[in-house]
Amino acid sequence: MAKHTREEIIQRTERLANMMRETEEVDFYKRAEQQINKNTKVNDKIAQIKKLQKQAVNLQHYGKFSALKETEAKIDALQKEIDELPIVNEFKQSQAEVNEMLQMVTKTITNSVVNKLDSSNEEK
Repeated sequence: MAKHTREEIIQRTERLANMMRETEEVDFYKRAEQQINKNTKVNDKIAQIKKLQKQAVNLQHYGKFSALKETEAKIDALQKEIDELPIVNEFKQSQAEVNEMLQMVTKTITNSVVNKLDSSNEEK
């Protein structure tokens, strides 16, 4: 059985990472992320949420729980508006696809190592 150094494994891992970066899924993810970052509607709503979150912290600190509840409801409504935008849905979908690919690779590597270890132990 061939032995590999840690450096070799890292080099091969970097090649695998480069291959994954060049997939359609990752390319779409990057484009969707760029579109979200350039979208003024999304950015305005995010700025509003951040402002309301600061306000919520102050309200909680001063024990103004009724006003805090209203502020949290406004935050939730803005978040819902963001989540309903088509570009955000596309981004979340692409994010899920990239995550699924990463999990598949991780699971494949894990299973391969475990199976190899199991077969080595059976031979002894």
